[in-house]
Parts: sequence; C-alpha cells; structure tokens
Amino acid sequence: MGGSTRAVGRVTACLNPRLRVPRIPGARCRAAAPEEDTVFTGIVEELGEVVGIDRDGDSARLRVRGPQVTADAARGDSIAINGVCLTVTQTQDGEFSADVMAETLDRTSLGALEPGAAVNLERPLRPDGRLGGHLVQGHVDGVGTIIARQSAAGRETVRISIPPELARYAVKKGSVAVDGISLTVSELAEGGEAWFEVSLIPETLQRTTLGTKQPGASVNLEVDLIAKYVERLLAGRQP
Repeated sequence: MGGSTRAVGRVTACLNPRLRVPRIPGARCRAAAPEEDTVFTGIVEELGEVVGIDRDGDSARLRVRGPQVTADAARGDSIAINGVCLTVTQTQDGEFSADVMAETLDRTSLGALEPGAAVNLERPLRPDGRLGGHLVQGHVDGVGTIIARQSAAGRETVRISIPPELARYAVKKGSVAVDGISLTVSELAEGGEAWFEVSLIPETLQRTTLGTKQPGASVNLEVDLIAKYVERLLAGRQP
C-alpha cells in the first residue's frame, strides 16, 4: 500500500498546484476535473448537514455545512458526500456548494436528500496522508438498502442488500465503501440472495450516518477498486 499511496500523492501534486509538493522532474500534467483523479480512504472526517438544495431541472446544487472539511477548501476542490465525489463551487462561513448532475442524482442516494439530512464528508487523500481505510474513488457503483440491524455489546451488525451485478465483488474480510465509509465485510449471503453484513464499532456509529440509518434506508456502495481491475485483467487473458 505504501507504493500506491506515494503514486497517488505524485499525481495529485501534479494536478493541483495549490499542494506544496515538489513536482516530479519530467512529469507531464494534464488538465482534468478534480473528481477524476482524487482518491479517498473511506475515513469520514465530519458529519455534515445539508442546509439547502436548489433544483434546476434534472440537476441540483447542494449546500452543505461542514466547517472542518471547508477549512482549507477552495473552488474546484473535491469533497466526498456520502461516498460521492463532488466538486466544490463555493465556500462561505463553514458551508460549501456543489453541483450534482442528473446522472448522479439518479444513480446514487443523493437524489433523496432533503435539507437537514446528515451526510458523511471526506476530503481527498493528501500526498503525506495515511491510507487508514482503503482506496476509494468516490464513484458509486450502485445503491443498496439496509435490511436489518442487530446490537450486541455496544456494537451493531448491519445487513445491506447489494445489486446482484455487484455481489461478485464482495468478499468476506474484504473492503467495501458504504456511504463513503470504509468497512470490512463480515458475512455474505449464500445461494440466490445478494447481501452482505458489516460490523460497526461505537466510533463509526457516533461519527457517521450509519449510526442512525434504519432498515429501508438507501446507501451508496462502491466495491473494491482492486477487485474490478483484477477482473478486467483476467478477462483480457481469455481466448
């Protein structure tokens, strides 16, 4: 993981001149939207609050309160909201705005947000940061539904449905991002069902939206990036 983290840091430094990191000699920078090249870790920094939603046809502009993540944010930076990487369009007094296109509203749970809703917030991984969770792109693969919750000794086990086409990427003891939270799969469905379980410690329950979401609630899912690359590479070796 150390090598991967260094590589991510170099690319980010190249693309974002505001980062005070030496540019790689001979490296070529290309213009790209921040959300195309940023990487997150699935470690939620702050539980924010949606303070406004301005609808404009099929798209919308979200206004979110998050003093911690906006402390050093500027227009054009990326912030993950419930696991969805969005570009900051404005910051003011501990709040930031981000435009959400129709495709994102349709394919993630952001379309169901209302003012007052709590959201998980995370800034991209810094070049000198620690990869505390796992590599998360902020590109949601699908939406799941919380099926059940069970408490035991201050912890909770949460069962979440997963779209059948994504179930093959879920591996016991493997990683999955749920609403942008890096979690470990503790159990998997057997047979024709498609669900997985995660175990939540008190810290996760207190600092993320999973502490209050009940059965029936939708959650954004991003499966393990490495699993998708391995599948793609192996498919290329087939005759």
